[in-house]
Amino acid sequence: MAALDGLPPLRDVIRRHGLDARKALGQNFLLDLNLTQKVARTAGALEETTVFEVGPGPGGLTRAILALGARKVIAIERDARCLPALAEIADHCPGRLEVIEGDALKTDFESLAPEGPVKIIANLPYNVGTQLLVNWLLPRTWPPFWQSLTLMFQKEVGERIVAGEDDDHYGRLGVLCGWRTEARMAFDVSPQAFTPPPKVTSTVVHLVPRENPIPCAVANLEKVTQAAFGQRRKMLRQSLKPVGGESLLIKAGIDPARRAETLSVEEFCLLANSL
Repeated sequence: MAALDGLPPLRDVIRRHGLDARKALGQNFLLDLNLTQKVARTAGALEETTVFEVGPGPGGLTRAILALGARKVIAIERDARCLPALAEIADHCPGRLEVIEGDALKTDFESLAPEGPVKIIANLPYNVGTQLLVNWLLPRTWPPFWQSLTLMFQKEVGERIVAGEDDDHYGRLGVLCGWRTEARMAFDVSPQAFTPPPKVTSTVVHLVPRENPIPCAVANLEKVTQAAFGQRRKMLRQSLKPVGGESLLIKAGIDPARRAETLSVEEFCLLANSL
């Protein structure tokens, strides 16, 4: 952390401010600064970029993002106990860190986005990570206000994000992510890297928006994926009965005897557009 030499080790910061990670807030602090740099580097070049971060906690990832040259970090933190630790980083990097106390689920990121490139990098709280991702995939306009998402999830969620057809992890989240982005799993993070260690392995996922996703009404896509994967072991003629069943499938040119996990993202969009 040569660029931020004056900042004390994270363990000292946590001890000094009495910051125990709280389960109710989905907190697991990442203390290994080599690892936080690896997460930040996964997002690519950060110079001239504004980075949104959610749940910075004591600021380990925040420090890595700033050290790699981000023009500015806008961090949303719900836990008021973390604000003094983050204020120390802001004082050390004048004008480059803005901390907003609040709930990320209620934050209008689009209206906060400045001119110029925006990336979102976050070790997301486990209890709200998936919902935040879905919110970022469904902004008011497309292409979205962000250039990329570099996010840490439980590995099982990461597998659902990148899954395609004929994969056991494929479901509604895989369809939505595959429709709007190109997603890949970058690397896994062992529980021992966190304080306290979670019970599961985590993974960093990198998502880049597709410039021209297939035109499709989100509400219709939600309806067909919810019905299809709600009874994923049944044939589509059965699982899709609530939204038109066999007649909808024939209209879309899809064999009614197939099952949800065999359909590509394009075929789900076709179904949604036939609804």
